[in-house]
Amino acid sequence: MRTALVIGTGLIGTSAALALAGRGVTVHLEDHDPEQARTAAALGAGTDEAPGGPVDLALVAAPPAHVARVLADAMRRGVARGYLDVASVKGGPRRELEALGLDLSAYLGTHPMSGREKSGPLAATADLFEGRPWVLTPTRDTDTEVLNLALELVSHCRAVPVVMDADAHDRAVALVSHMPHLVSSMVAARLEHAEEAAVRLCGQGVRDVTRIAASDPRMWIDILSANPGPVADLLSDVAGDL
Repeated sequence: MRTALVIGTGLIGTSAALALAGRGVTVHLEDHDPEQARTAAALGAGTDEAPGGPVDLALVAAPPAHVARVLADAMRRGVARGYLDVASVKGGPRRELEALGLDLSAYLGTHPMSGREKSGPLAATADLFEGRPWVLTPTRDTDTEVLNLALELVSHCRAVPVVMDADAHDRAVALVSHMPHLVSSMVAARLEHAEEAAVRLCGQGVRDVTRIAASDPRMWIDILSANPGPVADLLSDVAGDL
């Protein structure tokens, strides 16, 4: 991989761009907010100038609710040889793209299992994905070249590739990511209106439980809305356990 286009320069997109740029890849940055792309460029993640032609890989790191639309636009523009996304739900975007009648041989859904409670390019780090699982969800239609580009991306980010079925991935992340985030947010909401004397007693355990509740709530509304079935099933199980 010599060239890449990162569409969406928040925490994940900028972190991936920093890692790619650090491995000698020419990275172009695109965002619906040009100022955010300029910020990422100033951090060394690449250039906010448009590429002169198709790049090797387009990585879409748009908000979950907009991933399919942004992917479809990029594919219709023919900006790359291969297209990946990093949305935390995998089944939905692929079904949306299929409904639009797009050729999905050049597309591969992925999900790096890494993040922070902070968001935006200023929170990005080149080592965000180091040693962490990066899920790839190829299908029978996925072009081998695109799979190889995805594996190269994961290698450049020093992550660990994990191949899964898209729907199995969505059930898994509901258990290990989405449901825990909801529980963290509910605990934080209880504490918000607690008496000051009670809050002063909080120790490291409470801080650990509520840390991820500081994440962008708008992003989490998108994520949970995209994976309602598996999350609802788990919450029902938790309620039964209680």
